[in-house]
Parts: sequence; structure tokens; C-alpha cells
Amino acid sequence: MIKVKICGITCKDDAEAAVRFGADAIGFIFADSPRRVTPFAAKDIISSLPPFIATVAVFVNEDEEEVRRIANFCGISILQFHGDETPSYCSKFPRAIKAFRIKDISCTSKKYEALASPEEKKIKEYNVSAWLLDTYCDGKYGGTGKTFNWGEACELAKEGRVILSGGLTPENVALAIRLVSPYAVDVSSGVEEYPGKKDHKKLEEFIKNVNV
Repeated sequence: MIKVKICGITCKDDAEAAVRFGADAIGFIFADSPRRVTPFAAKDIISSLPPFIATVAVFVNEDEEEVRRIANFCGISILQFHGDETPSYCSKFPRAIKAFRIKDISCTSKKYEALASPEEKKIKEYNVSAWLLDTYCDGKYGGTGKTFNWGEACELAKEGRVILSGGLTPENVALAIRLVSPYAVDVSSGVEEYPGKKDHKKLEEFIKNVNV
């Protein structure tokens, strides 16, 4: 079964809908974004969730102590780093996900690198719980709503836990899963009415189409 993370949650109504339709994880963004939430808002939403639902905090180049403070305050279970964080930085946190922005990498190459910073970094250097593959867009760390060449993720998904992200929608998620066979999929803008507010019909269709 492919795991489903619904990211960019900003209110209880959307979180409860995502869980009702079968989401495995709920993501909260603590970085510059139209979907950014305060620690107080995230804690309030998390307190309303049923047991066994994973909660993910998304950070971009955040101070280590601030990450720990927010995670402890909110009751976060998983950390996701979406910036220029180094392997050493990520290794300090258990159950961490590292995001990589994929840009024009040959799918026949055995060296998988990503542009999570100006210099290329090998994905395999990161000993984390999962690698999240997103779409590269100059000047943005995520939330582009655009897909990348999924061929870039196929071989990597055979070697570790890959979370596929970037431009996924109810219409294309089944195809993406057939091509990549990821551990999980991650969606935000693809199931929204507008940034920060989920479309519950799209949420239901997305999750339904993950495991068709």
C-alpha cells in the first residue's frame, strides 16, 4: 500500500477530511509559504487528530534548536527538511525526511544528485528515513505545482524509500505510482481550492486513486 501525505494543512476541517478519506500523514509548513502555520495553530489541529496518524513538520534552513522547540511544542512525529540542509544536519534528527528538487538529471545515470542548494548533492549521502523528490524551480524550495521527469525517480525508488511529490493531482497520481513505485506520495496544491485551503472532493479523489 502506498502511503499518502497531505501537506500544507492550515485548518482542522481540512485535516479531518484528509484523515477521513484515508491519509496516512498530515503535513504542516513552518517556512515562508501561503500555507505557513504557526506552532499554536498546528498544535491545535494535531490535538484533534485520531491516533496513528503521522504528523510532519516542514522546515527550510531552520535553526536546529528552533526545529526541536516547534516539534516538541506541537507534538510532531516526523521532520521534513526542504532547504539546503546538509547530511550532518539531518543526521541529528530521528525520523527525518530530506527533500530534493530534481532538475534535468539523466535517468540512465547511476549518480543521482539534486539541486537542494546551488551546489549539487548526492541524494545517497543523506542517511534519512526517506528521500522526497520534488520539482526544481528557480528561487523556490517547493510548492510549485509542477511535475518533473518521473524517470529520474524510478531506479532510486528501488534503493530506498522515495516520497514522490511535485505537481501530483487526482488525475495523474495513479500513473505516477505505476511508473515510479514510490514508498509514498505527497500532495498539497494539487488538491486545493486555493493556497492553504483544500478541496475536499479533490482530496477524496486523490486518495482513492492512489491505490486503484
